[in-house]
Amino acid sequence: MNIAAIYHRPESEYAFLYKSNLLHLRLRTAHKDVEKVSVIHGDTYTIDKEKWQENSIDMKLTLKTELYDYWEIEISEPFKRAAYIFHIIGFDKTELLYGDQGYVEFSQEALNQDNNYFKLPYFHEVDRFKAPKWVKNTVWYQIFPERFANGDSTNDPENTLPWGSKDPSPQDFFGGDLKGVLDHLDHLVDLGINGIYFCPIFKASSNHKYDTIDYFEIDPSFGDKTLFKKLVNECHKRGIKIMLDAVFNHIGDDSPQWQDVIQNEDQSEYADWFHINKFPVTYTPGKNFEDATNITYDVFDTTPHMPKLNTANPEVKDYLLKVIKYWIEEFDIDAWRFDVANEIDHEFWRDVRRTCDATKKDFYLLGEIWHSSQSWLNGDQFSAVMNYAYTDSIKEYFIKNSLTTSQFMSNLNNQLMLYRKQTNQVQFNILDSHDTARILTVANNDKDLEKEVLAFTYLQPGVPCIYYGDEYGMTGGDDPGCRKCMIWDKDQQDTDLYNFFKQLVDFRKKNSVVFSEGNMNWDNHQPGVLILSRKINDHSITGIFNIGDQSRNVSINGDVLLKNLSINNSHNVDLSPKGFIIYQSKKD
Repeated sequence: MNIAAIYHRPESEYAFLYKSNLLHLRLRTAHKDVEKVSVIHGDTYTIDKEKWQENSIDMKLTLKTELYDYWEIEISEPFKRAAYIFHIIGFDKTELLYGDQGYVEFSQEALNQDNNYFKLPYFHEVDRFKAPKWVKNTVWYQIFPERFANGDSTNDPENTLPWGSKDPSPQDFFGGDLKGVLDHLDHLVDLGINGIYFCPIFKASSNHKYDTIDYFEIDPSFGDKTLFKKLVNECHKRGIKIMLDAVFNHIGDDSPQWQDVIQNEDQSEYADWFHINKFPVTYTPGKNFEDATNITYDVFDTTPHMPKLNTANPEVKDYLLKVIKYWIEEFDIDAWRFDVANEIDHEFWRDVRRTCDATKKDFYLLGEIWHSSQSWLNGDQFSAVMNYAYTDSIKEYFIKNSLTTSQFMSNLNNQLMLYRKQTNQVQFNILDSHDTARILTVANNDKDLEKEVLAFTYLQPGVPCIYYGDEYGMTGGDDPGCRKCMIWDKDQQDTDLYNFFKQLVDFRKKNSVVFSEGNMNWDNHQPGVLILSRKINDHSITGIFNIGDQSRNVSINGDVLLKNLSINNSHNVDLSPKGFIIYQSKKD
């Protein structure tokens, strides 16, 4: 037995309260190394009285990676604390106990020793990771306000270009605004989405607004607070939640705080609001507007126009927490998305979490983090992160063909085991965004391949998000190519793709429980075909995807929910390359 591969950690993604009376335990072992795992558990103080150490419950082997197997169990006894130990039997017949003191040979004597057990001293409900329930039923729609629709030409910035007159460059303005969003709510309702994620709408110099000047004001080119309040109300009437984007890692260099630093240097009342290494604050301009060298202060990336805020400064923290509270209280928003969240101190995010929870119940906090994020997802900071690590694997497998099926399954399973179950249910799954090339462009304009990728993604735990215009077949490479003007000319809209998106959204919303909470069951025994089932209780939905370059004949036993490039005759289905079929199993 590969003992070095065995791993467990109490009060983590390996041992957590899923609900107030449901404890989830996980154990990691080396792949194909262990035959059986059981857990012995009971109340910490009753081992001598109740002799619960004489009983065990088998754990279930659930997800696998190329290196590890993961065993899981859900325990529902109504106790307030727990002691537990794992009984592990290897294929080589090695038998051991694994607990708080490490590994010992299996024996009754070892079971009777209290100090061998892992401990969960007391289950405090306040410590349990709680994700807003409504998020699991949400399909998001991301809007880059400057490029969605121009509803009011009177607030257009100077030198605004005609709508869609050219592919965008970094400094272009086309006049998109909040009135444009309000004017097209019927489109979003028809599409079926029930959550809007807005890129920043606060006062800023750029078209993207990630260089905030004033967090308490809406950019005049987008509208005003009266208009925004009306927009939120109209969305809520239609069952659509609102998420705003906040940039607290840095601020724009046109902000009054930074301008005061430039003018007064170390005598500025805002000098400690930033990470300044040397006065005066200067830099050597680069070839591009956003690049520079010899910067004497900390910034986002290498742009001198976004000086980094010192969120550990009590004045900065107090100011930003007031911003957080203001937009929730005054406009009833439902969620915040935080830009460059991984570069801000954890203590600040804990205060943000407390502020949001105290201001509005079931509030969703989303962090922009592109890598493993356990430190932010313990329940005291974010609800979820933008799940790039998960969806990147989907694109690498289906589109770039850079992963084998085994590697692909391993990658996804590994990501799922990084977080608690309730966390995975609300992770933000995006195939493209304002920061990445559009999914259709990544798929080399192959819409059948795009549909296959989308269908697979909508089967996953976590909540999907549509980047504006994808539903009409918009294309574009990396920023700024992915930020083209929305296509409103019906002659340029792909209505077939739009109808597919409508079906996809409806399919996801109707089956959100099984996709959010159901188990993952893989089947890759048929060459050229990937099969994934999601199951909860007696509700099972299976997707079959042709990942090869030849047609495949597959069998199904249920009602078809969604398909493309497939012809089904009773239980037999002819699946063309890039085709898929998703069906709901018939109940016995």
